[in-house]
Amino acid sequence: MSSRRRRSGAPPAISLDPTVRGSDPLQLTRRKRSADLVEDGGTVQEKLLLASGKVDPATLRYPWVDNKIAWIGLALLALSILWAFLPSWSNLVQAWEREPDYSHGWFVIPIVAYLMWTFRDTMPPLRAGFHPGGLVMLVAVLLCRLFFQWAYLDFADGWMIPLTVISISWVIGGWAFAVWAFPMLMFLFFMVPLPFRLENELSRPLQWIATHGSASVLQLFGQPAISQGTTILLGENTLEVERACSGLRIFMGVFALAYVYAMLARRTWWEGLLIVLAAIPIALIANMSRIVITGLCYQWLSGEAAKKFSHDLAGYFMIVLAGSLFGMFVFYLRWLIQDAQTMDQVALRRA
Repeated sequence: MSSRRRRSGAPPAISLDPTVRGSDPLQLTRRKRSADLVEDGGTVQEKLLLASGKVDPATLRYPWVDNKIAWIGLALLALSILWAFLPSWSNLVQAWEREPDYSHGWFVIPIVAYLMWTFRDTMPPLRAGFHPGGLVMLVAVLLCRLFFQWAYLDFADGWMIPLTVISISWVIGGWAFAVWAFPMLMFLFFMVPLPFRLENELSRPLQWIATHGSASVLQLFGQPAISQGTTILLGENTLEVERACSGLRIFMGVFALAYVYAMLARRTWWEGLLIVLAAIPIALIANMSRIVITGLCYQWLSGEAAKKFSHDLAGYFMIVLAGSLFGMFVFYLRWLIQDAQTMDQVALRRA
């Protein structure tokens, strides 16, 4: 039996070779193909990169691109995208200046650039060439843009900018580079305003939750608060929770903060998911706190104090409160996971 296995060339059941032990036949076949690609004229660097799994073997037929040249090319591509989407950029800038809910759009592109610079050590090596998968995606995005313009769906034109950037990164850098850049380029969607209908549909449940939640908290403080729709009847005063008070602005800000922190912290995927999902209750608590404090000012102080807080100080208060709650959640999550890991280590020592 052993001589038959040696003659067939199949690996033994138990092998001391690290390239064979614990590997499936498909993975061994891929390694053999990768080795065959660089056998003729392959450099030591190419063999090491193939062994690490950071480079697609199919990209070895393309010439290498220096990092400086790659960054210059990305800058030129950014200028070309700016020129191609000039009307869309003009609409975006007007929305950032006119609508307070999207004033954070000015910081989206610098944040994306900072994230790419921070994770540059994990960026896969680039090979010059056109990759067909990215080219198909780019053509599909351009066709969708033409359709939206033909159908007068101007709100969707802004969404084409991040999709175009993602598809171009796939065309030029390949699949490995597109996967590396995808989480960072997804942050570009934060700079695009939501369609009016979608924004209205999101604001309605947020208004309802803020109204009824704030009325319940006011009742805990012993105040005669009754919620009716989006109105709180508070004794002789009436608090109208308008669409601008729905909390959508603080929700977008906290969600963006959680997304950036989850990336910079380089935690596991489920920790990052928990951090991002924590933006929902944090935004709701911050918005309800503003309404509750406004109602207490009406009851305990005066109408002038309530109006001053609601119009002048509430925005800063919500930012500070949301940031504090987010920091407390991150600190607790880090302490909880570290405590669990310590308990596991203690259990292993006892065993």
